[in-house]
Amino acid sequence: MELKEIYSQDKSRAISFEIFPPKNGDISTLFDELRILKKYKPALISLTYGADGSTRDFSIELLKMISDLELTPMPHLTCVCTNKELVEHYIVQMENIGIENILALRGNLPQNQNFCNKDFKFANELVDFIQQKTTLSIGVAGYPYSHIESMNLKQDIENLKRKVDSGASAIFTQMFFENEVFYKFVENVRNAGISVPIIAGILPDRNLTEIHKMTKDTNVTIPIYLEGNLEKYQNDAIDIGVDFATQQVLDLIKNKVDGIHFYTLNKSDMVSKILNNLNI
Repeated sequence: MELKEIYSQDKSRAISFEIFPPKNGDISTLFDELRILKKYKPALISLTYGADGSTRDFSIELLKMISDLELTPMPHLTCVCTNKELVEHYIVQMENIGIENILALRGNLPQNQNFCNKDFKFANELVDFIQQKTTLSIGVAGYPYSHIESMNLKQDIENLKRKVDSGASAIFTQMFFENEVFYKFVENVRNAGISVPIIAGILPDRNLTEIHKMTKDTNVTIPIYLEGNLEKYQNDAIDIGVDFATQQVLDLIKNKVDGIHFYTLNKSDMVSKILNNLNI
């Protein structure tokens, strides 16, 4: 099912999960977690990927296994420091194994760019290339606090519009912890003439160290009271994180969000508790 179709249906059911290839190669634990999450009938399972080829073959096998679980995979594809031939080979492979959706990203720039291939400079160029070469439905990233490299949110939304105008069908946001920031972002995006679904990215807060690691080198801010509670009640941090995310998602659903995308970090426990609280 393509992105446009997924997000034209019942939005309260438009739940998706992000996972990543295990660094130790142990997929059994990951798929145990996925089997738990499957009962929530996710619209998508997104799988992170490095376009330099370091996880390419492994990712393809994981995508096949996700499909075998009767789940809908959406692989990530980054284009920084890669070439058109490699990207075309990968996206054709995706179509050949039945993939319908892909998340197109620029990726992080390396410190030394002198040896970096310059076929793609920006994500909109990747979106346009995928649009020309395949029938894949394309998702892109959005940044409620603006991308760290953008001068301001206005410039960032202009960049987002280029991605959508190049052929993107949905926007998946970076994590955020302040719903008002997300709502203002949506308002600004709509005012810019962008009408595609905007999917809210939620990171359940397991502990303060993890949050700081995940938000490093971003403009994402953590509410003072959340940071304080996680620091004060370290032994109960998971319960605090579950309660915070539950209230966050309840408010998003009340305000008719287009969809919820959980950054699971390959763990099902917190997401399961949140969705059980929501009776989803």
